[in-house]
Amino acid sequence: MEVFGDYAYYYDTFYRDKDYKQEAETVHSLLTKYGSNIHELLNFGCGTGKHDIELTKLGYCCQGIDMSPLMIDIAKKNSLQKDLVIDFSVHDIRNFEADSPKDGIISLFHVLCYQTSNTDIVHTFTSARTSLKKGGVFLFEVWYGPGVLSDKPIVKVKEVEDEKNKLIRIARPVLHDKENIVDINYEVLVIDKETCIVRQINEVHRMRYFFRPELELLLSQTGFEMVDNIDCHSLGDTDYNSWTSYFIAKAL
Repeated sequence: MEVFGDYAYYYDTFYRDKDYKQEAETVHSLLTKYGSNIHELLNFGCGTGKHDIELTKLGYCCQGIDMSPLMIDIAKKNSLQKDLVIDFSVHDIRNFEADSPKDGIISLFHVLCYQTSNTDIVHTFTSARTSLKKGGVFLFEVWYGPGVLSDKPIVKVKEVEDEKNKLIRIARPVLHDKENIVDINYEVLVIDKETCIVRQINEVHRMRYFFRPELELLLSQTGFEMVDNIDCHSLGDTDYNSWTSYFIAKAL
């Protein structure tokens, strides 16, 4: 299930232009809108911990879990660099149970899209419900089916640099209509700027896109009530131009 191998080393470099501060503020506004007195927050699929860092600055008590030991190691280093104490640990979101129920659970940057089977989703939702207080808010972000199929994914190339390397990432998508899956075939070229030696990384990330009725059904089967879904960029109603959507559910 773990998909981030060597690519994890360069994850923060590829996404250094991602506005984690603004996204954390958006999450805060949504948690405030749909919940009440949310303080203890669990992050399913925390990656390198950038959202948790910003949310901690906003006053939340955060706990982040991720399947990738490397991602967790980086998250711990990132939080220490900011002089913040955040609980990061290696766990599978499909079978995790918090030591004590939390006020809210978030899962951002399409982590739920990596749960590609209905069984994976049911287990993840069950894990979330077990780890939430009654009335707690579950906020997650996914690829939104109507938008994905209206504006199908295409080959994309991204070039960035860090202190040592020039990085070129080529993402080649393959759609599987019977499964609602997109295979993203990543080819990453790591070019040492001093020696010009090139190293190649190849990984396939299987991503599922979702539609509201299926998520509404799966949430209801696992102890949740869907409250809303909104466009991640406009924060308004989704439509056929919405590639990503926040879904908000409450624990029954």
